[in-house]
Formats: sequence, structure tokens, C-alpha cells
Amino acid sequence: IKEILKLAPNATVVGTANCKAGLEKHYFGNWKFQTVKTGDTLNLGERTLSFLEAPMLHWPDSMFTYIEKDALLLPNDGFGQHLASSKRFDDEVDQNILIEEAAKYYANILWPFSMLVTRKIEEVQKLGLKIDMIAPSHGIIWRKDPMKIVTAYLRWAKGEAEKKALIVYDTMWESTEKMAKAMLEGISSEGVEATLFRLPVSDNGDIIAALLETKGLLVGSATINNGVLPTVAPFLREMEGLRPRNKLAAAFGSYGWGGGAVATIEKALKSAGMDLVVPAMTVKWVPDSNELQ
Repeated sequence: IKEILKLAPNATVVGTANCKAGLEKHYFGNWKFQTVKTGDTLNLGERTLSFLEAPMLHWPDSMFTYIEKDALLLPNDGFGQHLASSKRFDDEVDQNILIEEAAKYYANILWPFSMLVTRKIEEVQKLGLKIDMIAPSHGIIWRKDPMKIVTAYLRWAKGEAEKKALIVYDTMWESTEKMAKAMLEGISSEGVEATLFRLPVSDNGDIIAALLETKGLLVGSATINNGVLPTVAPFLREMEGLRPRNKLAAAFGSYGWGGGAVATIEKALKSAGMDLVVPAMTVKWVPDSNELQ
């Protein structure tokens, strides 16, 4: 914006009050600024922009813009993806990849604001706007079926999930890994789909995306310095920040001299708002065949 306004010094910047405050504090520019709020419009001649503030989706200055002539919704960061493509529209890309990237974006960025997501969508629906296209600030534009992503957002915001489980862990001398693999085998034998993720081999963003529509989460770690391994700690911090809704969870791990990892895991999962459904599973040194049962 700073560079554009150097080229067009007479241009007027249009945004919310939060937008104005943020730009001024970032760039210290003495720019022409028009502050708008929900219900305001801006006539551009052939088209009129209608504004709907959407704070914390996912910035304080976020705002939706609607263009009636084109039945076009510009939702800022809503309904977007971190998907780089030479294509522009949803009907030009693989649908599985598109929805996976949209889910990954939601889970890693918008999950903590799920209640706001639901309210904002309901607010737009009450306005009765005709929407033929949704063009987020980054990612693919939804034109073939724009309501597909809206429906998905409502599902994700409600915390709807499938009867599946993720097992996320790291190990020091393979004891915790043996426990993780035994859990994978046991859960799968009951006909429940389960997926194993080892940290840091697996990316946190991918794990969080997989958790979005998964009901159960098991987190395991060996003990070091009376706590979890350094590779597990960032994932737990992500859980506390994102606060996934309607999740069932459990902790497991191993130790040698003294425990501590499972207590750290349980504390983090509780802090994230998850329901701990079974007591923590802890093994000293190496698990034997009975313990792996």
C-alpha cells in the first residue's frame, strides 16, 4: 500500500477505523482516508460497494465487501487458502486439493474464531444477498459452487467431526513409539480409522488440518527435564491457542528417572478445552507385552 500510494498520492484509502489505526502505526503515512463501517456504501459509478465489518476474521480490521451488480462477495481472509496456482477459479483446480487447502487454512488460522465465523455467515444470510461468486483475498475464487465453502465453514465452526483418531507423538529411545504403534493397531482393530503422526517429521499445520474433522486425539512424549520433548511442546502450544471444539483426548508417554511428560500433556489438552476420556497411559523404561495390550 505504501508503494502504491507513492505512485497515486491523491488516492483515498477506504477501510474500517481499525484499518486506519493499523496503517498509520505501520507506515506513518499522511494519507487521505475514508473510514467506513457496516451498512456504509461507496458508489464507484457502474458499481456500488457495500461494507460489512468482520473483525477478527482474522484481523481486527477485516471487512467484507459486496458488489450487487456482480453478485460478488469479497470476504477478505474468509474462505481463502494458502494455495498458489496459475488457475483462478474453483472449477479449474482439483476439488480435493482445494477443499483440503481451505480446511488447512481454517484449522490453522480461523479455528479460534469459530463462533465469530458462524455469526458472520448468519449475518450475511439474513441480509438475503445474492451471491454468485466469492473472491477471497488470497487463494482460489469460488464461482462454480460458492455455497460449498460456506457450508464447509459452518460445519467446521460447529466442530462436527468423524469417528476417527490422530496419534501424535515423539520418542527418545523408541518406548513411546512402541506405545503409539500399539495404540494405532488397537484402535484400527475396532474399525476406527486412526493416523499416526511423529513430530517433527510431520508438519504441525498438516496435523492440525487432519484434526479439524477428527474426533479423537492422543498425544505422547518421552520425558525430558520433567516435561515433554522440545518437539512436542510447540504442538501443545498450538492446541492451547487454537482451542479445537468438541474433541476427545488422552495422553501417553514413557520415562526413566522421573515422569512429567504426561502431566504436561494433560494440562495442555485441558487448557485447550478438550475432554480427557481416559487416564494417562505411562510406562517406565521399556513397555513389555502386557503394557502394550
